[in-house]
Amino acid sequence: MATREPALTRLSNWIIQFLISIDQFAYVLLAGPFYLLFGGPCPSADETISSRVGRAAMAGDWWGKPFQWLIDHLFMLLGSKPGHCARAIETAFLGMAPK
Repeated sequence: MATREPALTRLSNWIIQFLISIDQFAYVLLAGPFYLLFGGPCPSADETISSRVGRAAMAGDWWGKPFQWLIDHLFMLLGSKPGHCARAIETAFLGMAPK
């Protein structure tokens, strides 16, 4: 028989998923006008801002590295390990829960 997680753990997991959904919505909302004006791939509702920035940095886009540095350092201030944007790419495209 499976054991239930404590209520505080369930609440924490739900809050994290809720914040990720806001991040995904913000990405689509912000990237939509660029897509409409300039074309390119349609923004995916399954991708976060961190994942998109990480992909841009890997592709060598001029804006990718500075934003990756900024986001990674913001997450390190919140107690995350370095490399947040790179980990976000893995979670977005491999269908895994964020780490």
